[in-house]
Amino acid sequence: MKERMLTDSTASQNMSPTPSSENVSDPTFCATRRAVLKTSALLGGSALMASRAKWMHSIFAPAQAQAPGPEYELAKAENILYTTCLQCNTGCEIKAKILDGVVVKIDGSPYGPRAMWPHVAYDSSPLDMATVDGHICPKGQAGIQTQYDPYRVVTVLKRAGRRGENKWMTIPFEQAIEEIVNGGLLFAHVPGEENRVVTGLRELWAVRDPALMKSMADDVARIWDKKMTVEEFKAKYAAHLDKLIDPDHPDLGPKNNQLVFMWGRLKAGRAEFISRFVRDSFGSINAHGHTTVCQGSLYFTGKAMSDQYIGGKWTGGRKAYWMADTANAEFIIYIGASPLEANYGPPFKAGKITKGAVDNRLKIAVVDPRFSKTAAKAWKWVPIKPGTEAALALGMIRWIIENERYDRRFLENANRGAARADNEPTWTNASWLVKIEADGRPSKFLRADEIGLGDADSFVVLRSGQPRAFKVDDEQTVVEGDLFVDTVVGGIRVKSALQLVYESAASRTIEEWAQICGIAAQDIVDLAREFTAHGKRAVMEPHRGVSQHTNGFYNVLAVMTVNLLIGNFDWKGGMIYGGGTYDQVGSTPGKPFTLSKHPAKLTPFGISIIRHEVNYEKTTLFSGYPAPRNWYPFSSDIYQEIIPSAGDGYPYPIKALFIYMGSPVYALPAGHTNIEILADPNKIPLIVASDITIGETSMYADYIFPDLSYLERWEFHGSHPSIPQKVSPVRQPVVAPLTETVTVFGEEVPLSLEALLLGLAEKMGLPGFGPNGFEAGKDLTRPEDFYLRMVANIAFGDKSDGTDAVPDASDEEVELFLKARRHLPPTVFDPARWEQIVGPRWWRKVIYVLNRGGRFENYSDAWVGDQVKHRYGKLASIYLEKVATTRSAMTGEYLPGVAVYLPIRDALGREIRDEGFALHLITHREIFHTKSRTVVDYWLLDLMPENVVLMNVEDAVRLGLSEGDRVKIVSATNPDGVWDLKNGRRVPMIGTVKPVLGMRPGVVSFALGFGHWAVGASDIVIDGVRIPGDGRRAQGVHANAAMRVDDYLKNTCLVDTVGGSVSFYDTRVNVVKV
Repeated sequence: MKERMLTDSTASQNMSPTPSSENVSDPTFCATRRAVLKTSALLGGSALMASRAKWMHSIFAPAQAQAPGPEYELAKAENILYTTCLQCNTGCEIKAKILDGVVVKIDGSPYGPRAMWPHVAYDSSPLDMATVDGHICPKGQAGIQTQYDPYRVVTVLKRAGRRGENKWMTIPFEQAIEEIVNGGLLFAHVPGEENRVVTGLRELWAVRDPALMKSMADDVARIWDKKMTVEEFKAKYAAHLDKLIDPDHPDLGPKNNQLVFMWGRLKAGRAEFISRFVRDSFGSINAHGHTTVCQGSLYFTGKAMSDQYIGGKWTGGRKAYWMADTANAEFIIYIGASPLEANYGPPFKAGKITKGAVDNRLKIAVVDPRFSKTAAKAWKWVPIKPGTEAALALGMIRWIIENERYDRRFLENANRGAARADNEPTWTNASWLVKIEADGRPSKFLRADEIGLGDADSFVVLRSGQPRAFKVDDEQTVVEGDLFVDTVVGGIRVKSALQLVYESAASRTIEEWAQICGIAAQDIVDLAREFTAHGKRAVMEPHRGVSQHTNGFYNVLAVMTVNLLIGNFDWKGGMIYGGGTYDQVGSTPGKPFTLSKHPAKLTPFGISIIRHEVNYEKTTLFSGYPAPRNWYPFSSDIYQEIIPSAGDGYPYPIKALFIYMGSPVYALPAGHTNIEILADPNKIPLIVASDITIGETSMYADYIFPDLSYLERWEFHGSHPSIPQKVSPVRQPVVAPLTETVTVFGEEVPLSLEALLLGLAEKMGLPGFGPNGFEAGKDLTRPEDFYLRMVANIAFGDKSDGTDAVPDASDEEVELFLKARRHLPPTVFDPARWEQIVGPRWWRKVIYVLNRGGRFENYSDAWVGDQVKHRYGKLASIYLEKVATTRSAMTGEYLPGVAVYLPIRDALGREIRDEGFALHLITHREIFHTKSRTVVDYWLLDLMPENVVLMNVEDAVRLGLSEGDRVKIVSATNPDGVWDLKNGRRVPMIGTVKPVLGMRPGVVSFALGFGHWAVGASDIVIDGVRIPGDGRRAQGVHANAAMRVDDYLKNTCLVDTVGGSVSFYDTRVNVVKV
């Protein structure tokens, strides 16, 4: 058997990647390694790299077939471990093929739905699957080079110069932990910081008593409900006022909140580990992710739509959204999405789309200013103006309603009983009556008690002229309502929710909507007609191109409303919510382990640094409009607000910032605004980063703790809405860690995020960690104490009686399990200890799951007849009462409750025009790269060494530009077109022009992932030794710094003030030839 082993084709040698080869003369490998050999702080100069040198050439050498031999070692089950990729967020299930302890090839796993379609039966033996490979993209195959990147950090680094100066010194793990916990004159060696005292975490851990914190939290809620005054609060807690950030504003919370932990790409397992440390043990409310830089407004519109009426209020909405059942759909409109290049993603969707097209089962349309790879396969490409997606959707809504192409029976269902009678899994509030205020503003739903028909928790519809009251989840009573109502009921002016949607859609003609979009009116009609010609097997699927605008929330709401008009939720070939995952934390009955158990759990309270899920008007900070910064009652994980808010000290200053696997400087639009804050230790006194390299953001840290790669660690990647099966892929260690070994709680563990948190917990004496960390007899002293118990919960299944459990692994599987891990050191794999953690009852079931890389429901189990098995199955709202009754913290105006079109605006609601800047800047994604972290993979750079500035040929001619010309990208808020790194260096945003026909005139785009100045792209100094950077990592242009800064916020990009998204696609620029 011969097989291609991916290697770097920039090298010229043709070397056989066999175990016997000792040739490491590949110029790519040697040149890179020479650069970092000067220090053992980086992988390239470490003893670990030297010990694996005989394999390093095959990781950096040209692609070739392996030489014939008597046996093909990579086809043996004992040389394969199953895990989950993290080269992008799709999270494909993968096989790591290992020789002599080194990953030499990565392929797709046949067990999971992302890497094989259909995936094999879960009970298939791993002994039989060794020769069955799934499909993955180039990024996944190149993950080997992420693992063995010579610029990986392997020991703790402490800043030796000013922030951002990239001067470092190595220090022992124990010393770093001591300094972070106790603070002091930590940087007296740095000029200008001789007398700067850093507050340690021990001092910030102010409120430690769970009872006291809960009492304070309850009383802050009473202040917000006007049941307690601030003075009464201060009198009650007079002995503890020193523990608060500001006693005059107790709702800011305790000083504990001045610890902020932010992350980029985080998955389950580590998410719970971090939450346990930050929230449960330390008591800070400030643990925040990056959702709003990805597709935040898509998530948070979905959350608002999925709120349910429980206990007299709208609550319980999931931070989630719906996607197409791609394998069974007949028509999909991809709007702001290109699944053949990105969007959860090519391995999972490409085969379904391609086969659907070949078999004439599937027709697709693509709405995108760029002629993407997906558009090239489409029935229709609609090159829309960026930011006008709601206008397109509203035009479709108008046509669908006026031509009566909507699903009347579905939309008339007002409650669960009516939906059930029609065999509909879901229903909407389309027929519910909404009160209209004297100024014409829609507000709350009409309640039955207001017209004498029932209680305050019953809603009202009109049916044949008669009002009917109902309960939302009443399964027995069938209530249907008229869809288009504009009348007076009981003296109260009302309109039905769908009437409000129609009025929004009918506020312009289809021709006027088309003009806003910059397309032909016939395009809208064609899309609407085709969309309504397939029953429930049609989908309009949005992604980043819809959500990442200042109007993203309403763009998404408009698109989702289009879907609800045909009632396609939970139907085969329609919109699905995903099969979800098995409960790994033990929150459901019967589970072997309840990982939320904690001997002294705190209840964090107060306003977060990003002011999320709180109404401005309720707080003690309310002082009229506009607020100093926006508030986000409907969003969370507002990435772009964390550092700028800390810089402004609003709502309070912070003392310590931890950053995990995130690079807001590189990833955010206008990310350069973060640099000025990060570079100033007076604004954020302590910054600690957990990173595998010195990145564009971690270069401003005070301490860098090296982390494990995704091939060395535990995580539970979860699922996506487009996966109809229930799946729980497990990311598990497949190779020995390349970081140094440290000791925590008397245990030797690899230096990692977990080691950092365990070390801090041990030093501070935080409850919830260490011996008896869960409860008596259940320790938390190592990562496996946490993660193996999660695997056991997955193995148990989700039925409380245990009938859903996986079988025990056979003796042959146990033998394979041990043999396949023979290369792992005891710091990672100790089978006796592992069995002790989960117990003999669960041990073989854990082996069964890990031998398959997780747990995966069989392919055909995802559907029941014409519906999906795992259903959303409840109310999906087209009118959002909670949103409609909330005021903007910026303008004081009430927010719209239905889909509307809004122009591009700043935080104060002022339309942005930027006259004089002729081009509209957007971004796109090549399949070869993932934002900030795949530039380290030389195989990918060989496929595409640099990105380009794509523009329409007409624009190029008008500007006198030709292919290959170099241009600088400038904007109203970055007229110099540079990244100012605040270390004396300015990086210009200069790229190479590529004129194309497949771009809307007036729009320019660049691919994310290029143009780095860190992650090994620039020189650094460690222990006084200069380590030269690799210029290949700096190639191309990263134009995020050209993206517009908000005129009111000053230090933040444009934002969606409702949905929370950053704006990637609303900046006007000029390109200037250089």
